[in-house]
Amino acid sequence: MVDAARVSQWLGKLKQGTLTAADLEQALKQLKQGRVSPTGQRLLYLQTHTTDLESPVLGMSIVENGSVDDGPDDPEDWPYQTVLEAMSDGWRVIKFPELTLAHLDPDYGGMKWEFILEK
Repeated sequence: MVDAARVSQWLGKLKQGTLTAADLEQALKQLKQGRVSPTGQRLLYLQTHTTDLESPVLGMSIVENGSVDDGPDDPEDWPYQTVLEAMSDGWRVIKFPELTLAHLDPDYGGMKWEFILEK
């Protein structure tokens, strides 16, 4: 499928010099087949600094077509910098961060504020 997240990934590959002809051939094939959006559920995991929808994203993963992709290595190339940006692009929040995690030890190494969105 070809969508904003996929184009963003290709842009990241282009900047890194790793974009291949096979990447673009796959996109062209999908466009010719009319597959410009996925047929199944897509999940977007966004980890943020706080529970605020405009808090900067710290980490991301996208699940589509049976695979997990952590997106471009450079956070500047991530398709969304905030949860609100993702929502503006049609992603729907299906799980908000667990507020009970706010009481954990500050040295806790896990991501406290994770939003899960779907399309």
